Amino acid sequence: MRASLVVHQVTTSVEDNLGSILGSMAEASRRGSDLVVFSEAALTGLVNDDVPEHDVLLGAAVPGAEVDLVRQHAKANNINVALGLFEVEENRLFDTALFIGRDGQVGLKYRRISAGWHHPQADATFYGHGSAVEAYRSDIGMVCFLICGDLFDDDLVAQVRWHKPDLLLVPFARAVAGGGHSQTRWEKEELAEYLSRVQLAGVRTLLANYLDAEYFGGAFHVAPNGRLVDSMPLGRGGMLTIDL
Repeated sequence: MRASLVVHQVTTSVEDNLGSILGSMAEASRRGSDLVVFSEAALTGLVNDDVPEHDVLLGAAVPGAEVDLVRQHAKANNINVALGLFEVEENRLFDTALFIGRDGQVGLKYRRISAGWHHPQADATFYGHGSAVEAYRSDIGMVCFLICGDLFDDDLVAQVRWHKPDLLLVPFARAVAGGGHSQTRWEKEELAEYLSRVQLAGVRTLLANYLDAEYFGGAFHVAPNGRLVDSMPLGRGGMLTIDL
């Protein structure tokens, strides 16, 4: 099985993000990939400001025009897609990841459970969360999602272990105070912690980080024992294609 992890420059324009996503799907398909993985909020951008009247406009509906285009292109390119987005449903916003099969159908919709994507005092009637980790049996095996801070919740990692998936997909958005794309700082201060969380889950894991002026990007393939198998350097867009 071959997978491509995509790090693209996420903007405030859903149209531009969608163009990058569709182009990357086509390129991943040309590379013979069975799966293409994007970061947290890759479609909509992670530009919420905890004001519901502003943030509700950021969400994409599922189903909806943008997601339907991704679904159509997944089928046309015969590829599975793991995609992060802000989802709006009944005037509520969710930090969501979708697994779209090569048949164009949404096989799994996972909503982030940890609350780190908004302020702790933000309106709880508007900012929504999921409640449990689910697994989906795709044509490439059993898959689970965790989004960003979910990876650092022991209960959620235990739920992943219980499902015994073949693959854990982690779209995330990590930045450091003051911004910057320091590879040295990442490797000295943070990488080991991420690897230890994957080791705790005990599942082969693919992580794709958000990239813009603040968030530093990067893509990572981690073995079930927590060993870093392959990665893409921070601070630049591109595609990491790996054989699993």
